Amino acid sequence: MTQSINQADNDATELSHSCSSTEHRANSAPAVTHVDITIVGGAMAGASLALGLAQLSAKYQQQLGRPLSIAIIEAQQPDSQHPGFDARSIAIAHGSVFELTRLGIWPKLASLGTSIENIHISDRGHFGMTELNAAQFSLPSMGQVVELAKVGKVLFDELKQQDIQLHCPARLEQLDTDISGHTLTLNNGQKIRTALLVAADGAQSKVRQALKQDIEKVDFEQVALVANVQTDKPHDGWAYERFTGSGPLALLPMSSVSLESNAQQPRLSLVWALDSEQAQAMKTASKAEFLAKLQQAFGNRAGRFTDVGERVSYPLTLSYMPRPIYHRSVFIGNAAQTLHPIAGQGFNLGLRDVVGLIDAIETVICDSITAKQALDLGQHSLIHHYLNLREEDRRNTINNVEFLVRGFSNQYWPLVAGRSLGLRLLSWCPPLKTPIAHKAMGYKSA
Repeated sequence: MTQSINQADNDATELSHSCSSTEHRANSAPAVTHVDITIVGGAMAGASLALGLAQLSAKYQQQLGRPLSIAIIEAQQPDSQHPGFDARSIAIAHGSVFELTRLGIWPKLASLGTSIENIHISDRGHFGMTELNAAQFSLPSMGQVVELAKVGKVLFDELKQQDIQLHCPARLEQLDTDISGHTLTLNNGQKIRTALLVAADGAQSKVRQALKQDIEKVDFEQVALVANVQTDKPHDGWAYERFTGSGPLALLPMSSVSLESNAQQPRLSLVWALDSEQAQAMKTASKAEFLAKLQQAFGNRAGRFTDVGERVSYPLTLSYMPRPIYHRSVFIGNAAQTLHPIAGQGFNLGLRDVVGLIDAIETVICDSITAKQALDLGQHSLIHHYLNLREEDRRNTINNVEFLVRGFSNQYWPLVAGRSLGLRLLSWCPPLKTPIAHKAMGYKSA
């Protein structure tokens, strides 16, 4: 089966990126490079998987008699214009920090993190309110906030130091599939033959389109307005989730910036869910008007908002593949599902995809060593083992996020009273917080 990426998506602007002078068509048919696994997409999920696999390769290289051959294809160098490493910040939950540490990645990123020590949750205009505190669970933090642009540079520097074939900038142009694997043709003429193909190329996955795999979507009829805001007082490690009539408003603690006076300017990362008309009005409003509206919606708990940076917006939808697998193919991260940012679980769910796939690959490696058989990472048993590992967690997390969106966007008074009472019960009965905190800290949903 041959699938042209251009046939799957005729929008040339979606496929085009700036190319370096090294990208050129070979004058003769290029040799085909054979690898065990190819990852399409080198943002957070793809880069984390590649680095985790490099560590796994080192662990079993002697027993296998060779290292794993790993290729990763990324269309764009990491910078603020990269869609996966843009100017946004994300919350890496405590459970995800643990997994990144286990994969040898977090020690490289730790200096970029800002701790979330407390989470304040409130329902605007109603009495519902509660807190989650790391100290209450004998933890140093509930998670860490990192700026994606900075993370991207660190991850790519690390990729270049590993025994990984990094193709960047390069784009997938054609995908040929047969019973024993996939052949990928890149826009520079290079060809890669792979036993296992991993799609980590985001919500508009070209791999998913080329393989004609189904995806289901739910439109929340909301737009996320994202910006960095400055305040007149330190955040002290507090994150905030405030439910408003238009949708949730989240503030995450960020590292301070140094002023010319050497004073430190506190910052928070804002994600504000609004309807499309409100979002457009807030995106184009003057700074003074924007800050006044934000202060009105959020209140004074974080102090006075004094400045706002660039404002960007994107529509909020839930998209998910019912089965994030195909013949010798696995879909992870945003290529498999995208979530509403209400609970900050998007990357954390994607990282659990990464960990699940690494675990499934390790199982196949151990089985091949024991049976003294040639290693084939695209085999049926690996693909379905991955599906079994991830199915319940994906389903529960997606359902939980959709429940939160629907439940806290509805102003039907019995529902308002019920959720307000529920938030208060969490404050009155601290043991009830444990399962909520467990999910907030990025552990598997069960």
